[in-house]
Amino acid sequence: GFETFISEIFDVIERVGTGGCYVFDCLSELAVDWYSDRMLGNFFRLTCPYLYTFETITYFALLRNRHTNLAIEAIHHTAQVVIDVYRNRETLYVHPLKVYKRHSETMYMLHSWEKEKFIPVTRSATISEILSSVPQPWLDFSILKYDVWTETFLEAQEVVDSEKSTGKHSAKTKKLLNKLLRMAVSREERLLKLCEKYFDLADLLEIEKRMIGSGLVGGKTVGMLLSRAILKKNAPRWNERLEAHDSFYIGSDVFYSYLILNGCWWVRRRLRNPAYALDGALEARQRLLTGTFPKDIQNQFMAMLDYFGQSPIIVRSSSLLEDAYGNAFSGKYESVFCANQGTPQERLEHFMTAVRRVYASTMSRDALSYRAHWGLLEQDEQMALLIQRVSGEVHGKQFYPHVAGVGFSFNPFVWNKKIDPSSGMIRLVFGLGTRAVDRTDDDYTRVVALNAPGLRPEANFEEVKKYAQRRVDVLDLKANQHVSRYFDEVAKSSPQLPLDIFASKDEELVRRASEMNRQDFFPYVLTFDSLLSQTEFVDRIKEMLAMLESAYEYPVDVEFTANFLDPDVFRINLLQCRPFQVKGKTGIVSKSVSIPKEQVLLQTEGPIIGNSLDGTIDRCIYISPEIYGGLSMNDRYAVARLIGRLTHLTGENKAQIIMLVGPGRWGTSMPALGIPVSFAEINSVKVLCELAMMHQGLVPDVSLGTHFFNDLVEMDMLYMALHPERKNHVLNHAFFNDSHNRLSELLPDSEKWSNVVKVIDSATSGGKILCLNVDSINQKGLCYFNPV
Repeated sequence: GFETFISEIFDVIERVGTGGCYVFDCLSELAVDWYSDRMLGNFFRLTCPYLYTFETITYFALLRNRHTNLAIEAIHHTAQVVIDVYRNRETLYVHPLKVYKRHSETMYMLHSWEKEKFIPVTRSATISEILSSVPQPWLDFSILKYDVWTETFLEAQEVVDSEKSTGKHSAKTKKLLNKLLRMAVSREERLLKLCEKYFDLADLLEIEKRMIGSGLVGGKTVGMLLSRAILKKNAPRWNERLEAHDSFYIGSDVFYSYLILNGCWWVRRRLRNPAYALDGALEARQRLLTGTFPKDIQNQFMAMLDYFGQSPIIVRSSSLLEDAYGNAFSGKYESVFCANQGTPQERLEHFMTAVRRVYASTMSRDALSYRAHWGLLEQDEQMALLIQRVSGEVHGKQFYPHVAGVGFSFNPFVWNKKIDPSSGMIRLVFGLGTRAVDRTDDDYTRVVALNAPGLRPEANFEEVKKYAQRRVDVLDLKANQHVSRYFDEVAKSSPQLPLDIFASKDEELVRRASEMNRQDFFPYVLTFDSLLSQTEFVDRIKEMLAMLESAYEYPVDVEFTANFLDPDVFRINLLQCRPFQVKGKTGIVSKSVSIPKEQVLLQTEGPIIGNSLDGTIDRCIYISPEIYGGLSMNDRYAVARLIGRLTHLTGENKAQIIMLVGPGRWGTSMPALGIPVSFAEINSVKVLCELAMMHQGLVPDVSLGTHFFNDLVEMDMLYMALHPERKNHVLNHAFFNDSHNRLSELLPDSEKWSNVVKVIDSATSGGKILCLNVDSINQKGLCYFNPV
């Protein structure tokens, strides 16, 4: 990739130091591998000034009439000296076009090269003979100029047209397909094999027609397009079942150009060293949030927005490493909704602000820490963008889909023996899917085991109501923004909504209202019961997941929406598909555990997510629910930062197996609901336990399908929730309160928090070894101590 190449060039320059002399290979030949004149211009913009700082003399060559103005203007603007070279009748001639800070009476004349001298050519007859003998297509403004990128796609179009008209297969087809896939789609070998199987030249031409700039379209775009192609080619009935998409793709080269144009590339180069990964990232992020775009790219943005009109759109990250086999990057980069209301110029400004936000998210602490953890800082991670029309319908001044959610072809959450993990699961919400993937508030979603969709963890309708979704994410078209509203408010303002498909009546509430002769009540609860039992929705989702897993030869994770055209007809919009980073099948611990009651620290009967585990714990970090619940919001943030320090200690203070136990939700963005750690702060933890006990009514959310959940799975982290008021759930307060607290030993400056943060190590817990036995299939978890 480009990033690796230029980094190696710069390594050479730094090793040689001041005063070197360089002769580069012909840049025209290099651009063939970059597929883009924009990237050729970027190479020169970076390399030439860097060589200048080392006081070098450097020669670059470029073939005349081979490149577009994107490259030529970048080179002419950056270089100190630009010379045209001609050969005529065995004599070499040079024609200076630019000479920085130097001038003479004949400097910009044609010169003949005679032995050691350059002699100005002053005769008009000789000058005109030499210059007119060389083609000058750039002076013919009626000719369209193409670079390698455009020429390759034009060649592909000719092949497709020829095959349509003659019915004969071209020998060029496979070669061109492989070339275009590497140019625009992916360079990851496993994905390329899938793309070769399910994409043809016509598919790639359709991608190019809707592409802004050049480069790769990125992992999220590839997953969306590939999964749709798999369904349609394996089962043509999916042509009718899927909602059509008309997405646009902003190529990765646009991001790279934006970095260079706004002075952020050098910060990015320093990111290759994990020790300096966060140095300057804040400044670079600020520059990216306020940067400017090339004029030609702004014009393409405007043309795309003209196409969408005032339909809501979403700007989604689609980086090169996202959604491939290996690392999911779940939630590490932003996606931004644009309600897309207002004048054309206002819509353009809002859109560019959204693009800047996604670009800036590449410099976030979470994203950089994630890349550092997985050893990805040196890999070429450029940001492409996927621009999608938001799926849904206008309801008054609101816009939203009927349902949205995430689905997994493998279900790691088995709370009942009737559940078949291989049948998969989905997490459903009413409205925009943001509520299905982000842990933002104290609301809930519907988790569905696809082989038993009617099965629920709740015991009765009162519990169903308690754990039902109450708020809905929508786009407010009047306010021009993404908002959350209560379900009853949304439903009452949507008279055409087929409410009975998604919600059930609270018959007890209806009865009491009737007895009291009240009309001002809303009887519906979001249960999705009719959707799951009286439509083909479950069967279609199940079929879709199975078909995609078979093609990927790997469990998959999808995001989708569904909209009903009438009570019996609906369309699924498949928004995203990626390999699900399963670290192993959930297994049953064979060891039978019988522990005296006084030795039990924690006991739960679910929910539990992750692989079964039987072993010891080196360190338990316990957050006292009673004291944490009384802290101010600022203090809760301070505790979260402290936990991040504790989980990343080094040297002799480092613990290998860490368990976190705390009130409410780990990773919430709202401190009132739990502990607002980022995942980067706890990515070294092995076991995570949420206590349903910080304030009345707070219940840990299973989080299946959220980005936080994906992180848990990817890191092979075990999750447990504990409800102290439930039968067979135990929390040994005395042990945690009375055990030796190592906090001030490990972090002397944090003694003020020793009443709320308890650090208990097996080696220092009064001769007690901390042990954990978890059976994920049977949803039983036990933490206990054994005397040494």
